[in-house]
Amino acid sequence: MKERARILVVGGGYVGMYTALRLQQKLKQELKRGDVEITVVTPDPYMTYQPFLPEAAAGSISPRHVVVPLRRVLDRCRVVIGEATSIDHAKRTATVATLATEEEGTGPDQLSYDELVLAPGSVSRTLPIPGLAEFAIGFKTVEEAIGLRNHVIEQMDIASSTRDPAIRDAALTFVFVGGGYAGVEALGELEDMARYASRYYHNVKADDMKWILVEASDRILPEVGEEMGKYTVTQLRRRNIDVRLRTRLDSCTDRVAVLSDGARFPTRTVVWTAGVKPHPILAATDLPLNERGRLRCTAELTVDGATHAWAAGDAAAVPDVTASGPGTETAPNAQHAVRQAKVLGDNIARSLRGEQLETYSHKYVGSVASLGLHKGVAHVYGRKLKGYPAWFMHRVYHLSRVPTFNRKARVLAEWTLSGLFKREIVSLGSLEHPRAEFELAAGGKPPQDHPKG
Repeated sequence: MKERARILVVGGGYVGMYTALRLQQKLKQELKRGDVEITVVTPDPYMTYQPFLPEAAAGSISPRHVVVPLRRVLDRCRVVIGEATSIDHAKRTATVATLATEEEGTGPDQLSYDELVLAPGSVSRTLPIPGLAEFAIGFKTVEEAIGLRNHVIEQMDIASSTRDPAIRDAALTFVFVGGGYAGVEALGELEDMARYASRYYHNVKADDMKWILVEASDRILPEVGEEMGKYTVTQLRRRNIDVRLRTRLDSCTDRVAVLSDGARFPTRTVVWTAGVKPHPILAATDLPLNERGRLRCTAELTVDGATHAWAAGDAAAVPDVTASGPGTETAPNAQHAVRQAKVLGDNIARSLRGEQLETYSHKYVGSVASLGLHKGVAHVYGRKLKGYPAWFMHRVYHLSRVPTFNRKARVLAEWTLSGLFKREIVSLGSLEHPRAEFELAAGGKPPQDHPKG
């Protein structure tokens, strides 16, 4: 390695963390000598293992064990907690806003780099639906997952204590929009949790609750195949979950969900999981994007036409060399992201040493999905599983994929304990306003309730 290399990783999710971790391993000697410097810019000091969010919402896993602390894992990297707002790759500079820059009032920092890794992931894809921004809640972060769990239990508390049948009906109606992994797994786990919790309420029964899944297409869980998707619809409907295909959410103003089929549901809960879109930082760069706003990449995970720029995961349009047809891209999912990060880290190390780059090649092996405790569907290596075997495979697969032995052990311990003891059904909604009681005691005004769907 002829010169000192400054590597900037934008994003601390799957690709960002795994790439930086791989670079730590591959460039260990260079890091010790000071020939290489790795900086990771991320808005959160942790990586969220998103497949465990539904179980965190259901209380099967502690929120702390769904996240991986970046400073502990990336101990040879410089971790900067902030947001990259723009990137000028021609000048090799990134504009980064941090909490410190906000306090100082001096404007964002300028970080210089030699090698750029863009892995900001994706953000929720929303539509201009009346009331959506005011009342809906997403399901991409651990904060949203725990907030939704607290919210569902609070609605059961409201229904249990109110004398107004309209308020009770709205509190016990839960609308989920989006029939992909996030929507179906979140709905399945939370319905399971609420059904269990209802046995501890003297006047709220499981049959009193309405759970509605709204999907614009004609199928749910397309990743597990048509047959398993139909099986999932059947199983959900057997649990009295109202699955509405070819249906859209038209409005949710005034806490009334209006659907395209004419149905109207007074509800205090609208969960939006209807897809994702590329992170806005991609549009604030001088790098080439495709028609969907993702970075044009090569099979070696370099940004097409830009030297010293790399990308993978949701932000990257990577050619699928295993596909039979031309122009096919790898799907933006965790299975590809983790494997791409390994190749990406190796290729950056090879590039710095003047070695030949490796082509990313991975044939999609299938998918697994949980539908609640002991319930699931799977389509792996052409084999179709359902019920308990699929649920067990879901847990085994994700336990093998969650980073660090520490997290694996903690998650396994929690699953073991949850099998021996009863579920926790406590709502800690006050965590969202931790100073509320003190402010009230000090003579302040009680906080206004933040509107939730």
